[in-house]
Amino acid sequence: MNHLNLLAPETYNIVSEIEKHASNQSKQAIIYENGVEEPISVTYSELIKNANKVGHVLLNHGLKKGDKVLIMMPRAIITYELYIAALKLGIAIIPSSEMLRTKDLQYRITHGEINAVIALADFIEEFRDIEEYNELTKFVINGNEENWISIEDEKAKQSDELDIVNTTRDDVAILSYTSGTTGNPKAVTHSHGWGYAHMKMAPEHWLAIKEDDLVWATAAPGWQKWVWSPFLSIMGSGATAFVYNGKFNPSRYLSLLQNFKINVLCCTPTEYRMMAKLDNLDQYNLDHLHSAVSAGEPLNREVVEQFRKHFNLTVRDGYGQTESTLLIGFLKDTEPRPGSMGKAIPGSRVAVVDDDGNKVDTNVKGNIALPLDFPGLFKGYFKDEKRTKEAHAGEYYITGDLAHIDEDGYFWFEGRRDDIIISSGYTIGPFEVEDALTNHEAVKECAVVASPHPIRGNIVKAFIILKEGYKPSDDLVKELQTFSKKVVAPYKYPRAIEFVEDLPKTNSGKIRRVELRDAERTKYNNAQNK
Repeated sequence: MNHLNLLAPETYNIVSEIEKHASNQSKQAIIYENGVEEPISVTYSELIKNANKVGHVLLNHGLKKGDKVLIMMPRAIITYELYIAALKLGIAIIPSSEMLRTKDLQYRITHGEINAVIALADFIEEFRDIEEYNELTKFVINGNEENWISIEDEKAKQSDELDIVNTTRDDVAILSYTSGTTGNPKAVTHSHGWGYAHMKMAPEHWLAIKEDDLVWATAAPGWQKWVWSPFLSIMGSGATAFVYNGKFNPSRYLSLLQNFKINVLCCTPTEYRMMAKLDNLDQYNLDHLHSAVSAGEPLNREVVEQFRKHFNLTVRDGYGQTESTLLIGFLKDTEPRPGSMGKAIPGSRVAVVDDDGNKVDTNVKGNIALPLDFPGLFKGYFKDEKRTKEAHAGEYYITGDLAHIDEDGYFWFEGRRDDIIISSGYTIGPFEVEDALTNHEAVKECAVVASPHPIRGNIVKAFIILKEGYKPSDDLVKELQTFSKKVVAPYKYPRAIEFVEDLPKTNSGKIRRVELRDAERTKYNNAQNK
């Protein structure tokens, strides 16, 4: 694929890709299931009309093109309406998980220069201590709250027609925050043009979505992965999104796949691992499932084999970043090569380069990198030119991941350049966990690293030096875990804690997390080989 084919028209809005499917009045957009009530089905026509009503509510309260809105919502039909409405009006969206704490929200609202927030009534407590609380325009879903505007109450009175605002391919659509190794999270700026490139690549080539497929992508709103798959990949393809708003249970997942005759599945390695561990897989019929993919971290070979054995289905890995789109993976026609990341997605021009931005030879380790003119690449880190430039080498953007390419064009992962932890698909920077723990009165010093785990891929592990007068104990471990959960999002807390007398350091006094991380990997591998 010529990369110029990924370049959106100069005047372009993401929502136009979704709206074109609304001309067929009966075309299904969403099937919503919560495990309690009867499933709800919504057509593209109904979805767009309801989104238009939401758009009028936003306009009536002063929001306009160029504004930014933080959205904290669960898996729900109205979440799609909110995203469509905001993007249609040229309002940039900051996806925010309900697991974020006041500290996380404060940074996003201040740094992102947020104009408004939209949240489910159940989620608004964490907003109350925000410094800008009184100045923000606040919309609530599924409830009534003082000084919060009920979107449902107001949208009922609005017109179901709304023109798309005249946006360009370079206008900001999504501002997605992602953890870094140090300091505050980075705000990744994605334009409407990025959405165009993403929809040209991931849905067809990797997910293998056909227009009439029923597609289940399990990612939750609040993460860039939700924008990637449940929202843009499915809606842009004119397929039907299966939305399950219930707790994860491996047997429940398999029953839903069977009973709803799901055609395409995209879920996390952790979810696949837990499904593969069931001892009654032969009881499920997944004949309708023609495509199953996973992203975030490599899948274990035994998981892939279990799905192949019981369902005659190859679960295919994919690699991408918040900053880009799906770059490397196994397509349906890519010959499997166990342990490999797969091949470059058509059009990505992904390469392996040295630190100066020069392509390296076959089988030589280097940086996974993207040309700076790749349309599926972010526009930069918001208000952080220094970090943006630090990720450039020559004519390439450096992802921070290392790999080599073999003679047949397969990529082989070699590790990360930094200390980022990927656990159950979540990206976690060690610094903020260390910062939280260090504020506990018992902690003198600590280091946080990834520790391999058979289900989660990795878990967060903290190595802690205690202050004088404190002794290691199971009770203290629990206390420190509870303490950290109050400061950082729950998925970030240290699931393992080891008390130590000292930490490995460089001559300049910097903690060598790599040494701790490598030791954990060695310990895990030795245990697996016994």
